[in-house]
Amino acid sequence: MIKLSHPLIFIRHGQTDWNREGRLQGGQDIPINETGAWQATRNGRRLKGVFEDEAFRLDDFTFVTSPLGRCIRTMELVREGLGLDPHHGFERDERLKEITFGLWEGSTHEELRAVEPQAVAEREADKWSFVPPQGESYEMLSARIAPWLEGLDCPTVAVSHGGVSRAMRGLLFGLPSNEVPMLDVPQDKVYLVQNGQGFWL
Repeated sequence: MIKLSHPLIFIRHGQTDWNREGRLQGGQDIPINETGAWQATRNGRRLKGVFEDEAFRLDDFTFVTSPLGRCIRTMELVREGLGLDPHHGFERDERLKEITFGLWEGSTHEELRAVEPQAVAEREADKWSFVPPQGESYEMLSARIAPWLEGLDCPTVAVSHGGVSRAMRGLLFGLPSNEVPMLDVPQDKVYLVQNGQGFWL
């Protein structure tokens, strides 16, 4: 388990067309759609309420995002909701990129099941360790983001991806590895980690 000394606010990027279609997105730079923009704007407003409820000071927080466009746009809309400059004042960190699905990216589970049924069955049996062709496992993703979590030395707002959210919670709360890939990852909520506990807001 990784213990944080400061609050962490985690937001998943807004919906993309590939999310809506159930396509494996991974490292592909797919933009958020109209629904995703609405989700991000709403999360910015919700986050403003969180800052007020928790008596957080904006000046105490650092802002960081995955470098993929869907996260950058989400961060811009979130910062706008907080009354901050939407285009400046945040960092991009390569370690916060989504889990990579390699050659499977762009396909739906149904499409993959039709052409690679055995590989899909292997992944469904062990999502934690399974590595798609030229991709990553959740175990590899967790190893990638662990140094980022361990290096957080101030209150942080992070915008990243669903897979990263799962791996992060596994590391913070010592969850069984087989449970981590199955965790819920809503795009219309804010996740607050504080005093060793996590809350969806």
